[in-house]
Amino acid sequence: MYAKEQFSCGVVIVAAGRGERAGSPQDGPKQYRAIGGRPVMTHTLDVFATWPRKKTIVVVIHPDDEALFAHACSLVSGDTSNIIFVHGGATRQLSVLAGLKALEHAGITHVMIHDAVRPFIDYALLERCVSTLTLGSDALLPAVPVADTLKRGSADAKVVETVPRAGLYGAQTPQCFRFAPILAAHTNAAASGRLDFTDDASIAEWAGMPVTLIEGSVDNVKLTIKRDITMADEKLNRNALPDVRTGNGYDVHQLIDGDGVTLCGIFMPHDQTLLGHSDADVALHALTDALLATCGAGDIGDHFPPSDPQWKGAASRIFLEHAAKIVRDNGGTIMNADVSLIAEAPKIGPHRLAMRENLADMLGISLDRCSVKATTNEKIGFIGRREGIAAIATATVVYAGGIT
Repeated sequence: MYAKEQFSCGVVIVAAGRGERAGSPQDGPKQYRAIGGRPVMTHTLDVFATWPRKKTIVVVIHPDDEALFAHACSLVSGDTSNIIFVHGGATRQLSVLAGLKALEHAGITHVMIHDAVRPFIDYALLERCVSTLTLGSDALLPAVPVADTLKRGSADAKVVETVPRAGLYGAQTPQCFRFAPILAAHTNAAASGRLDFTDDASIAEWAGMPVTLIEGSVDNVKLTIKRDITMADEKLNRNALPDVRTGNGYDVHQLIDGDGVTLCGIFMPHDQTLLGHSDADVALHALTDALLATCGAGDIGDHFPPSDPQWKGAASRIFLEHAAKIVRDNGGTIMNADVSLIAEAPKIGPHRLAMRENLADMLGISLDRCSVKATTNEKIGFIGRREGIAAIATATVVYAGGIT
């Protein structure tokens, strides 16, 4: 037994494998495949990064995966300041040893060793682990009883016997240990040439450490083959709220003497024109801002500053199509565009269909998803005095991945 000490827990997440059973090599390692719009690794890190009991998280990665790991980390919702990485070895066992050595001077009493490809770990299981560790257990293994009938087969694919399943369990991670004994056990196993252990509990058993079984979680599955990843993606997408975002835009331009105005890309003869650096299409300017708002991409002036001479007299279609591309590059699908024009003149009604057709063409969506409306200002204010035209626009965009 050990003297009572303050519990301090590090985490080793094993992520150096290549995942050969999870699909073709061009799909990349399974720990970086997308489920629910984010890498598997990100979902796993989310749980540990937001769990208050951990101290330091070491992720053991393949040397070729640093960029993939950095991207996965950038999407973690919790604090990543205490996450570090080290390169793994030729086997899982050597990778875990590398992770343990990285924690050697972290001042921890215990360590949890977890597979990166078990993204459905939850706080309840972590707390069960802590409860058992703080009662004095040197090693523990989350496990679930085997439910299937087990058969032992022969080399010629014949059943040799039915194996009694009483007392049989499926091992899970995180496998948890007092830090000093498991580091010593891993070090001694490697030094003795034993590199055939399939999990950390088996190394603890080899070293003579009693391993306590605790209740695992049926949801804490390991993603091994391509179908596992597909099913995990379906599960997360099924449980996710759709990421529907609405952006608003407003713009106004002054009217001066002229021969016509351009609204929604349609030129209408008139005794006035709109003043602006570009073609002053107030409707498209407002809709451009609405689209940019759905992904936090600034406003039209950030992308097309009026001080830049290249945009003098430019067709505002350029601005709107640029905003639509930004939305799509960020995983958005434009669902609806609505423009309200406030003007005393000219009459919008005769041109409304052509305006809607323009919007549908510029945005690459169907006509029924494009709306153009117009109203006067009842001769009140600068619009009522025919000193300007204003536009209010709303855009609805659905972004990939959803909100879990």
